[in-house]
Amino acid sequence: MLNIVVLAAGKGTRMRSKLPKVLHVLAGESLLARVLSTARDLGSKNLCVVVGHGAEQVRAATSATDVHFVEQMPQLGTGHALQLAASHLNDAYPTLVLYGDVPLTQLSTLQKLVDAAVNGMALLTVNLNDPTGYGRIVRDEAGAVQRIVEHKDASDDERSIQEVNTGVLIAPTAELKVWLSQLSNDNVQGEYYLTDVIGMAVCDGVLVNTAQPAAEWETLGVNSKAQLAELETIWRSETAKGLLEAGVTLADPTRIDVRGSLKCGMDVSIDVGCVFEGHVTLGDDVRVGPYCVIRNSTIAAGAQIAAFSHIDGAVVGEASKVGPYARLRPDAVLAEKTHIGNFVEIKKATVGVGSKVNHLSYIGDATIGNGVNVGAGVITCNYDGVNKFQTVIGDGAFIGSDSQLVAPVTVGAGATIGAGSTITKDTPEHTLTLSRAKQMSVSAWVRPVKK
Repeated sequence: MLNIVVLAAGKGTRMRSKLPKVLHVLAGESLLARVLSTARDLGSKNLCVVVGHGAEQVRAATSATDVHFVEQMPQLGTGHALQLAASHLNDAYPTLVLYGDVPLTQLSTLQKLVDAAVNGMALLTVNLNDPTGYGRIVRDEAGAVQRIVEHKDASDDERSIQEVNTGVLIAPTAELKVWLSQLSNDNVQGEYYLTDVIGMAVCDGVLVNTAQPAAEWETLGVNSKAQLAELETIWRSETAKGLLEAGVTLADPTRIDVRGSLKCGMDVSIDVGCVFEGHVTLGDDVRVGPYCVIRNSTIAAGAQIAAFSHIDGAVVGEASKVGPYARLRPDAVLAEKTHIGNFVEIKKATVGVGSKVNHLSYIGDATIGNGVNVGAGVITCNYDGVNKFQTVIGDGAFIGSDSQLVAPVTVGAGATIGAGSTITKDTPEHTLTLSRAKQMSVSAWVRPVKK
């Protein structure tokens, strides 16, 4: 068990946005949501978020039963933030401090930090070629951590130290509360530094250990849109690397965006420019063509998604073909070996085994049986301006091009609907039904001439 405090009070002036900094989005999730997700994965059941600028927005976006909010106004430093959170911390468990604008710290790194603090406290540090602006880790001749000195307060010798503080630390809670009560703001910034508790811990004989992340980017924070874009690039690269290692074929690893989770079977192939959002699963041998957007959907084995298709909240059956330029909206469910072609939209509809909707059609609020052929330009008229109604098409039916099925309506199994028909009543099985105005040719008609 852990207490976890997430510091999220900063305004983020350099973001140049009305949105609080921690609510800006990285790969489909807010910065703060990513930090909280990792915190929960550590097993914490006591999360405290310190908010400040845009506090109400942050609360509204982060509403959860396992989160306590503390407001820090005015903001007098990280130590001040922890002082405000102290009453929410259980002395029986250690306290881990995280930052709402440092979103990519990995679970394995935090677990390593927790393990390093078993007999005292621990700091997450990193060695930088250019440590300008960071607090330096000051060690004694034996290599033991003595204190942290902020850059603005550091001497020239101290500024030459390359090991820096990331701000992430874990400490025994009872002792931490005592140290917090002893903090002073007698420094250049006039703030209460959380880092000052390190020197207090050393004076009290508490062992201060350190741990380092596997990659420097795990410790990078976001203070500007440029830094946000930098982390997005890192996320994209790391995600692509993981997919390649799992055996996925990527036409260009630099041109894929995963904004959520993407699970792939064996021999999956993804072309350039594809975006995956939410939770997406691709089965064995799935082929995804260029510039597709797939969100919260499952694509079964052997399916082929052609270029520029948009799939949202849908299920695509085995060996089906979708696109190009197809759109599957929420609750579209395709059985195996279905064909959904160019400029076809499916919404809240089930399409049976081997059925085809190949050209320029809209199918909404419908149940289509097996082996059905839907011609070009067919639409289900499912909405009367107030309510939605169902269309049912039986197995083996053939719907002629440019027909309108006005719901509620049922087309019987094996029925044929003549091209250009408007169907407003149920049609019998294995029967041709058509509804057309009489065709006429007017021999005396004269084409108008421009005056």
